[in-house]
Amino acid sequence: MTQIRIHGRGGQGVVTASELIAIAAFEDGLYSQAFPSFGVERTGAPIEAYTRIDKKPIKLREHIYNPDILIVLDASLLHVINVAHGCDEETSIVVNTAKDKKDLGLKLPPENIYTIDATKIALDIIGKDIANTTILGAFAHNTGEISLEGLKKAVAQKFQEKGKKIIDKNTKAVERSYNS
Repeated sequence: MTQIRIHGRGGQGVVTASELIAIAAFEDGLYSQAFPSFGVERTGAPIEAYTRIDKKPIKLREHIYNPDILIVLDASLLHVINVAHGCDEETSIVVNTAKDKKDLGLKLPPENIYTIDATKIALDIIGKDIANTTILGAFAHNTGEISLEGLKKAVAQKFQEKGKKIIDKNTKAVERSYNS
């Protein structure tokens, strides 16, 4: 089983990112589970969501304390809370930042840290500072946990009510980050 924890701020689409991973995994023929951690969150407050992926049914129903993969939508959280709690030398981390991974202050093996300026890609293509779909392209490419095709299907399914234009922009952003 692969356990993924996503950190971000309220309003950045953390829960949607978790759901998109789960939908993509399902599209790839895997079992998946996605759920948020809710409290008194508000826009801008640190939040997290969780996703599990496995080849067999998932019966575990608890928060993810020791993630295999960590996704950080907002690098400013690295200096506000300990987003790497429960991580070890095997944990892969995907961080939305323009900074070099050496400058992030993470005490984890650099070969397991992947950075991408998902915000810049989102602003360029989507026109908004919401990088949740964009970072998932880098996640798919660097971890191999979900396929690009599964992720594109997940975007189309999740945003079908928002229309073709939104789907096309998000798909293009996913593809650009996947290929970066």
